[in-house]
Amino acid sequence: MSSTIKLWDFSGGIHPAENKERSTSRPIQPAGIPGQLVLPLQQHIGAPAKPTVAIGDAVLKGQKIADVSHGMGVPVHAPTSGVIESIGDYPVPHPSGMADRCVVLKPDGKDEWCERYPISDYRSLERDEALAIIHSAGVSGMGGAGFPTDIKLRPPRDRKVDTLILNGAECEPYITADDMTMRERANDVVAGLKVMAWILRPERCVIGIEDNKPEAAAALRQATQGTQIELAVIPTKYPSGGEKQLIQILTGMEVPSGGIPADIGVMCQNVGTAVAVAKAIFEGSPLISRVVTVTGEAVRNPGNFEVLLGTPLNYLLDQAGLQQDRVSRLILGGPMMGYTLTTTAVPVIKTTNCIIAAVAAELPAPPPEQACIRCGQCAEVCPMELLPQQLFWHAKATEFEKAEHLNLFDCIECGACSYVCPSSIPLVQYYRYAKGEIRVQRAEQLKADRARERFEARQQRLEREQQEKELRRKERAKAAAEAQANKKAEAERAAANGEAVDERAAKSALVEQALARKKAKTEASDSKAAAPSEPAREKPDIEALEKQFAQAQSKLETMQAMLEDAKAQQADNVDKLERAVTKNHDRVKRAEEALADARKILANQPESQSTE
Repeated sequence: MSSTIKLWDFSGGIHPAENKERSTSRPIQPAGIPGQLVLPLQQHIGAPAKPTVAIGDAVLKGQKIADVSHGMGVPVHAPTSGVIESIGDYPVPHPSGMADRCVVLKPDGKDEWCERYPISDYRSLERDEALAIIHSAGVSGMGGAGFPTDIKLRPPRDRKVDTLILNGAECEPYITADDMTMRERANDVVAGLKVMAWILRPERCVIGIEDNKPEAAAALRQATQGTQIELAVIPTKYPSGGEKQLIQILTGMEVPSGGIPADIGVMCQNVGTAVAVAKAIFEGSPLISRVVTVTGEAVRNPGNFEVLLGTPLNYLLDQAGLQQDRVSRLILGGPMMGYTLTTTAVPVIKTTNCIIAAVAAELPAPPPEQACIRCGQCAEVCPMELLPQQLFWHAKATEFEKAEHLNLFDCIECGACSYVCPSSIPLVQYYRYAKGEIRVQRAEQLKADRARERFEARQQRLEREQQEKELRRKERAKAAAEAQANKKAEAERAAANGEAVDERAAKSALVEQALARKKAKTEASDSKAAAPSEPAREKPDIEALEKQFAQAQSKLETMQAMLEDAKAQQADNVDKLERAVTKNHDRVKRAEEALADARKILANQPESQSTE
């Protein structure tokens, strides 16, 4: 079947020593149940799950102990029955050695399952129902970054998947987890592939496997008999197992820069993921264990183990017979893309595929970094056809924009460039550093952009409110001006007819008349007082003066009220009214003085005269 499939090649690539035979000499072994399971709440790309259990709760094998309410993520399940011992921060497998939120389960040794709901005929389901089962089972990618499988199986409607590829290349040295899975569980692999093909309905399904795995290829060939699934045996070359490289080998198409396989109608899934999908559908079992390669010259019994998720690496290494006196380096992952462990207290998670316990001569520490000699070997082996030398210079000089312009994010971090570098420059580390800094800068820029948008929106709102306020002020001023004009017109008409302008004008006239009479009386009184021949002064009219004073006060209050209204409406006659109020103040003062003088005069008159 494989001889009829046309294959292409990709640029670059290397052929490092494989060192795979050490871990394929015996079948997959059960690792057993450790004394404690540490289950990180985030074992994949996306949002972390939130605990649905509390400390002290008893749980069954397969029971959901953490879930996601929204966003991109999958739940976490109990790998065996036991009691929740704690929930807190514990070391997790990460190059930084960081700690993260975990649920700690203490097994009870019973390994008692919760109730499961297997599906015998998945074709009787709706596709959304099958995807919900896969999601609920916590299935995520088991060969790369751990992308949630149910989300990956929902490509955008405008990106129809024409080709579904099952990645069985497993090109990195030492790792044989997928190889042994395909040898021993080929039927499960094909069953999971069929389910995913039923969901996606591609025109073509193909399994890609390197030619250094003849036993696995034979098992898959037998399992795919009578199906339309193609088996493509490809030449062994690192990194042919890279998603973009395998797509190019099997289809001749290249994933565009910055794009994803769905952009060209292709999807890749991992062998282990296919087995997890099959178990979720046909057994109703969630993803609670995986196959992990434990190898290296520092272990007595290298091989592949079926390991419960959450199993501490030190327990797993003990099962393989770790020789502490011989181990020089512990690497999580492969020698090309893995990283050195600083502690064995971290747990196995869904993306853990290999642990290498190497002696000093097996994987010696890299020599000190030397200056680049511009040999160009890194560019020759780069499978993405990048310019590693220039990327290195820009990353080292913190010229991240230039590095990004040279398609830094197309780098798959395969390590081929570092492998061939005669100057022992850890090129991939520089690229990872540059990517991290660019992501930080983007996050800060996004934060600044959002702050600027909020500020600009606030400024626009304040300007709009000020404009509305100014418009209302102008409308009030216009209304006040029109009212003033109407009053003026009425006054002019009244003046033309010889009438008082209004009640206030009439009152003003009365006050002025009263003041005039008071002034005349005061002058007469003064003249009588000055004349020695007059025996007595005229009795003052207290009642009239009190009335004048009251009228003057009333006029003042009216004018003050008019002034306050004009100020509130920002009318044009404010100055005129202020002058009128001042004038009326003077009138009130004069009327008050006149009344006081009259009362004084009345008090000083002889009793006989005052009673006349």
